[in-house]
Amino acid sequence: MSGTIFSILPPIIAIVMVLITRRVLLSLGAGIVLGALLIHSFAPVDSLATLWKSFQVTFWDGGLNTYNVFIILFLFLLGIITAFVSLSGGSRAFAEWAVKHIKTRRGAKLLTAFLGVIIFIDDYFNALAVGQIARPITDHHRISRAKLAYFIDSTSAPVCVVSPVSSWGAYLIGLIGTILATQSVITYSPLTAFVMMAPMNFYVIAALAMVFFVALTDFDLLEMKKHERRAIETGEVFDPTKDIPGQLKEDFPVHSHGKVRDLVLPIVTLVIATISAMVWTGYQNAGALDIWAIFENTDVPKSLLIGGSAGAAVSIVLYLLQFGKNEKANSAYLGKGIWSGIQSMLPAVLILVFAWSLTFIIGLLETGEYLAKVVTEANIPLGLLPVILFILAGGMAFATGTSWGSFGILLPIAGTIMINADPTMLLPALAAVLAGSVFGDHCSPISDTTILSSTGAGSNHIDHVTTQLPYALICAGIAAVGYLVLGLTGSVWLSFGLVIIILAILFFVLSKSVKESS
Repeated sequence: MSGTIFSILPPIIAIVMVLITRRVLLSLGAGIVLGALLIHSFAPVDSLATLWKSFQVTFWDGGLNTYNVFIILFLFLLGIITAFVSLSGGSRAFAEWAVKHIKTRRGAKLLTAFLGVIIFIDDYFNALAVGQIARPITDHHRISRAKLAYFIDSTSAPVCVVSPVSSWGAYLIGLIGTILATQSVITYSPLTAFVMMAPMNFYVIAALAMVFFVALTDFDLLEMKKHERRAIETGEVFDPTKDIPGQLKEDFPVHSHGKVRDLVLPIVTLVIATISAMVWTGYQNAGALDIWAIFENTDVPKSLLIGGSAGAAVSIVLYLLQFGKNEKANSAYLGKGIWSGIQSMLPAVLILVFAWSLTFIIGLLETGEYLAKVVTEANIPLGLLPVILFILAGGMAFATGTSWGSFGILLPIAGTIMINADPTMLLPALAAVLAGSVFGDHCSPISDTTILSSTGAGSNHIDHVTTQLPYALICAGIAAVGYLVLGLTGSVWLSFGLVIIILAILFFVLSKSVKESS
């Protein structure tokens, strides 16, 4: 049943179940089991073997799967940093400092949005680092964890997908290079093509504009309004009855004499060590002092592990310094703090492992290839291809939970179609694929970036998915109009201008409604 319409059933079942039951592991597990059964036409023994392999390859795939293992270890290290930053009183001290300098909810929201834009090196790193920095501030100003997760998710991937100096940019520049390599009619370099595509990424433009509009105003939609109302009225920034990935259960003393440095130094160490490791591993693999080559060849998971280890070490040292000569207390609370940090990340790690397993199953079912074949075999007018590619990429990323997988499948297809049909529309078509993939990734509850955004924010995962979805759909609708006009007119600036005008009108109308309701 691989490569057929049945191949889309496992991700659909998982997504529908997770939205209905709100039980992420159960829903992902159902999708994984169904997928394994479909691969082998419901033969139980073979299906069980594939089911086992789907989890095995997460950790061992002909050798240690360092990419996944290092990401998991980094999450545990981040939990340890969170534990000791909290236990040392660093989070409390930082919140007290923030009260003096960031006195409004608007200021706290804007800080989070700006941090999301500034930390553009990698989406995983962005999601987790911004969450650690912003959470004490947004908690103090009674901004819901769901809104924090929205700010994180809607800035991390959108910024990375248009930044050439990022793990995403390096991957995409390399992918675009393979598309252009055999085409003598193309005169620009892969890097130039990537930069030229940035103003054509209408979803990114709309998503970032929406984030800053929400940060500047009190505009909340549907489920987000409920979370924000509860946070403001009761002070509960998350629902304590739900399982919150990354939430530290503080059952032992938190120091009241902690300092801002107890939070800042571990995070700064994490950032500096991670970026330094990315540059070093990139240089080792590239063998040249070329910034583009370095980021194209950098080892992101290894760099995160190095940065996480350095940050965890600093957080532990700062914690131990507060105990003075009481060595027994040091050793007792040291072990308990480490275990508490690891426990706090276990829900997120399990969700991530299940999501990776489902991605493996979906790959065997050739779900992405089936969706791509649908559009290539259809007799579609050339002018409609950008908007159709945008929608298809969104659907593929939503169903598979991976924007990078959608890039790898659809970018070559879009490139081949446009180079043969109309080379002038090549970059708009590729930009539409990038935009659609990020949109689908934002909406998918089985996406690793969505999971890590809710983890970084300390939000319930499904709360994050349901509250972000309306904003993502609005931005996708605006982007779709832009791609329709771009395909029909061939004018980048006309379609870009139209997207800006629609956003301006929308924000004007929404800001009036917010004022009237307040």
